[in-house]
Amino acid sequence: MRSLSCYGQLMAEQSEDVCLELERIYDSGFYPALIVHRPWSRHSQTIRGELARPAALRWYLQREIQRLIDAGADVSVDSAWPRLAFNDPLVFKRSDESDWDLTKKKLFLFPPERMELSLNRLAHYTGTEAEQFQRYVLFTNYHMHMGAFRELFPDCVTPSVPDVQMPAFHHVCENNTGVSIVNIGVGPSNAKTITDHVAVLRPDLMMMIGHCGGLRNHQEIGDFVLASTYFRADQVLDEVLPLRVPVVSNFQLNALLHQELLRRSLPFRMGTVYSTSNRNWEFNQRDALQHIETARAVAVDMESATVAANGFRYRIPSSTLLVVSDKPLHGQPKLQGEAREFYDASKRMHVEIAIAAVNEVRTQFPQGLPTTDLRSSDEPLIGGPAEELNP
Repeated sequence: MRSLSCYGQLMAEQSEDVCLELERIYDSGFYPALIVHRPWSRHSQTIRGELARPAALRWYLQREIQRLIDAGADVSVDSAWPRLAFNDPLVFKRSDESDWDLTKKKLFLFPPERMELSLNRLAHYTGTEAEQFQRYVLFTNYHMHMGAFRELFPDCVTPSVPDVQMPAFHHVCENNTGVSIVNIGVGPSNAKTITDHVAVLRPDLMMMIGHCGGLRNHQEIGDFVLASTYFRADQVLDEVLPLRVPVVSNFQLNALLHQELLRRSLPFRMGTVYSTSNRNWEFNQRDALQHIETARAVAVDMESATVAANGFRYRIPSSTLLVVSDKPLHGQPKLQGEAREFYDASKRMHVEIAIAAVNEVRTQFPQGLPTTDLRSSDEPLIGGPAEELNP
């Protein structure tokens, strides 16, 4: 790695100064590097990492760098190497995550080229700039939830171009403390695509709000489902996250959703959500029903396990709040007329419950939700909200 001394180094006492210098170096045509020296660490006192478009995640960098400074770390900034054009073949090579060194503590979860590419693709898919994303991100696959969000936040930022694949709306607040919602469309492939890119922004949470098939007798159309864990039949992440790895919803976030459901006296069930890649699984029932029965699943959908699994991979707290729209095992398939009545009745309440939980997270966990269950031995120093600084 080549360090370009012509830009010198800035020893900063406050995270704002550090962020401004990171952005200045990036704007001058180089990837900036952050160097953190932690005198209390026995095994990895000095850690260096490079990044791209620091302005897109300024709120996050400022918070995490300030935590380090307050703990007694020395933080400096330098320039790394010239930024690459997107048509440079090195971008493809350096965006590969398959050769991560699991023995070396990193500063950032992603290399700068991977960050650059993902932030560009966010704009392509959502029609909004990465800088407009807020730290609390909701995912849906229904246009009606987008409409309900816009009713709640009529001044929200919307796509600047029509007909984008995954339109995003942003209720923008100071320091990115607002809420974003993305219509990801249908299927686990879309869910993986968007979460691959949103993860670069280091959001404080990702929440899937969608519909599901209820699998139990004592569920009714319109009942809620709060996922405690997932049966991953979505397939899209099997190569990078083996099925033997358990994935669960974030406990604190689920507790807040649970609290809001109780406050509103709404019927719901907690349990396993079975996520499948087969939209018409009812036509090939044998394996699916065996999995559903073995896992004691309470609901079936297509995206929830994918969002949760990528949240686990990228150290982002996640949860799922679904509404039963049909009961495929009990003679209540999703039919056009009945589905439309249900959608119209449930859409606003669904979004309101998610927003209410986000408001509690904002109040109770301004430094990010606890993520002890998501951290690992190779955890990057700046890789996600944490209760401690990896001494």
